[in-house]
Amino acid sequence: MTERRLTFAPRGHMLTNTAVWSPDSRWLVFDTRSAIDGSVFDGTQIGRVDVVTGRVETLYESRAGACCGAVTASPADDRVFFILGPERPSADWSYGPTRRQGVIVHASRPGFAAPLDARDLVAPYTPGALRGGTHVHVCHGDGTLVSSTYEDAVLETPLIHASSRLAVPRSRQRNMRGVAVSVCGRPVRVPATHDRNHDGTAFTVLVTELTDDPRPGSDEISRACEEGWIGVAGYDRGDGTRQRHALAFQGTVTATTGAVYPEVFLVDLPDHPRDLEIPGARPLAGTPTTRAAPPRGLVQRRLTHTADRSHPGLSGPRHWLRSSPDGSRIACLMCDEAGVVQLFTVSPCGGEPSQLTRDPWPVASAFSWSPAGDRIAYVADGSVMTVDASTGESRRLTHPTTGPTAPRPEACVFAPDGKAIAYMRTLPTAAGALNHIFVTPAD
Repeated sequence: MTERRLTFAPRGHMLTNTAVWSPDSRWLVFDTRSAIDGSVFDGTQIGRVDVVTGRVETLYESRAGACCGAVTASPADDRVFFILGPERPSADWSYGPTRRQGVIVHASRPGFAAPLDARDLVAPYTPGALRGGTHVHVCHGDGTLVSSTYEDAVLETPLIHASSRLAVPRSRQRNMRGVAVSVCGRPVRVPATHDRNHDGTAFTVLVTELTDDPRPGSDEISRACEEGWIGVAGYDRGDGTRQRHALAFQGTVTATTGAVYPEVFLVDLPDHPRDLEIPGARPLAGTPTTRAAPPRGLVQRRLTHTADRSHPGLSGPRHWLRSSPDGSRIACLMCDEAGVVQLFTVSPCGGEPSQLTRDPWPVASAFSWSPAGDRIAYVADGSVMTVDASTGESRRLTHPTTGPTAPRPEACVFAPDGKAIAYMRTLPTAAGALNHIFVTPAD
């Protein structure tokens, strides 16, 4: 069992839960948030470290009081995507879920950031622009689409009565987290009607259908998040045809008992990205009282129904749904009948979830598939581990560690060449406990 520490600078080093490797498996991208769980958005740099030499490069440094983080790499080219908080933050526009944006930097041109998603905060809103903030941007395998989660600043803001200046109720939809998709190479320009408006290099739409008050026992959801692209090139529909673009996500349902928990959902997107620009029955950009609406032709489906299980819903540490490279299996975390968090998989075509891990210890982290689809990497019992996707046999790759220096739960990510796995450990320093990046051989 061997592992290597890659970073040594006295600052935080935060890996995102997926897509942290460059396509050639040579570099790992990270941000510099100081909190070991990433909960404080205070990082000011996006960097990358060479896994062979340990050399660190700065790709972007934020300006004018902004912070940045949650960086991912494109699987198709040298783009990196990350969250940028507000420049020149003010009392009424500081960092938060509705007040952040996605930006792009090319590793070959460090320091030059371009906006991904556009923002338009004044009605009538611009199709292809959003009215809030996006989070954790992940590029599809073909490089054309980028997924993220989204929250709406317009619906978050209290409505104020003009004469009394008191917040007054009005019939309108609530701000709830949903999943957005950006079509790269389709620039959107917005009017300069608000000082927080900005253009984007991609046409961005909401792709999940949300309901303020889901009917108990229905497939309606009040939240969509922790999404993942299905397959490098989609999935087989089971009839000899292939669904090219689809996202799995966690959708929050309400059971007949009144319990609220996430289940596995899927949304099929049109085969041609340009079709995401075609509105459905409601405006793509939303109205002052309604959320942004999905485009025409999307199909949202529920894949898991766990109400009758001893421990219904998805469980365990925060995790994003991840698909096997061929798109045939979507992995998630649920409790087994004994209440132990295990890896399960479900087909994008539906059917009962299949339990994969059967260990006495719970899965304790986000996870990732190997590029061959034969293993999943995760943290459990203080070690980086893999499980054989066919047999369910677990293998320990690092010596078990107890206490604060054990592998962190936020990231455990296979390299694109399948040879290594990246993760973090928290180490004591003169500046306090800080995360550092490690890698271990995958075999």
